[in-house]
Amino acid sequence: MAEHRKPKGFSSALSYVDPKAAYVWLERAFGFEPVMVLLDAQDNLLHSEMKFGEAIVMIGSEWDDDHRSPTSVDGKNTQTVQVQLERGEDIDAHCARARQAGADILQEPALQFYGDRAYRARDPEGHVWTFSVTVQDMTREEWDKAAGQGVHTQTRL
Repeated sequence: MAEHRKPKGFSSALSYVDPKAAYVWLERAFGFEPVMVLLDAQDNLLHSEMKFGEAIVMIGSEWDDDHRSPTSVDGKNTQTVQVQLERGEDIDAHCARARQAGADILQEPALQFYGDRAYRARDPEGHVWTFSVTVQDMTREEWDKAAGQGVHTQTRL
């Protein structure tokens, strides 16, 4: 087995009732690439990782009361996952692929005030994913103007 290295940065870990099905679905629907799967002696998924570009997402089972799938908590999410596509990638085709795989499209692809085209989808267990691609570079001043009156962008509070 090749060395398993992770890039510096953030990753997210999501809990699923059926993590094996989620792993397969995420590859089919969103194009995430399989990296590794760790199984126990009974073939239960203990830990798995997928990548998209340089980012890693970890897929696992529900392992205690604080780590649950939205399916197990009335569809509630405590986080959503933002995935940035490479400039020039076809966000509409990405959305169509997700829809074809059974994703619930919560927001159709649309241009956002900050210059990205984005869509939002819910996976079969209720996790919410937002995918976007930058289509227009904008300055802070342009963001503020596009966002509307009273909005201003800054670096620190």
